[in-house]
Amino acid sequence: MEFQKLIETRRTVRKYAADSKVTREQMEALIRAAQEAPSWKNSQTGRYYCVLSREIVDKIRATCLPGAGNAGKSENAALIVTTFVHDRAGFQKDGTADNELGNGWGCYDLGLQNENLILKAEDLGLSTLIMGIRESDKLRELLDIPETETVVSVIAVGKAAESPARPPRKELDAIAKFF
Repeated sequence: MEFQKLIETRRTVRKYAADSKVTREQMEALIRAAQEAPSWKNSQTGRYYCVLSREIVDKIRATCLPGAGNAGKSENAALIVTTFVHDRAGFQKDGTADNELGNGWGCYDLGLQNENLILKAEDLGLSTLIMGIRESDKLRELLDIPETETVVSVIAVGKAAESPARPPRKELDAIAKFF
C-alpha cells in the first residue's frame, strides 16, 4: 500500500468481527515492524506481551480493561500489552537522566514503535485500538511483567467489524509554526 494512503486510511476500530483470528505469524510481523522504529541511543526498551489465547484475552478483558468500555471494544480481538524497560532510554550508564524528561523517553520511543506496529497492522488488513485505560498491576500479575518495566498500553488487533470515518484534521497553521 502506498504510504500516504496507508496513514490516511488507518482508523481506530472499536468493534471486531466474530471470526477475527490473528495468527502468531501476523503478530510477529507487527513486532518486527515495531522494532524498526528509532530509539534513544538504540536502547530498544520496548517490550510486547502478545496474547492470542482466547482464554487469556477474555481474562484480560474482564479484569484489566474496566474503564471507557474497553472490554467491549476489544471483543473478538487479540491483545498486545506494551511496556518499556524504565531507567534506560534517556539515561546515562550511571543512572542519571540525560535531560528533564527522564523515563519520558521510554514512552516516546514506545510511541514510535507502536505507530510502526499499527501501520503494519493496517498493511496486513488488520485493525487496531490503543487503550491507555487499563489495570497495569493486574496485567503485570497475569502476564508476569517484571517491575523493571512500565506498562503503557493494551492494543487490540483484529479484523474490523466497522468502518469508522476519517475525522477532520486541524489546519497546518493551527498546529505548526514555520521560521
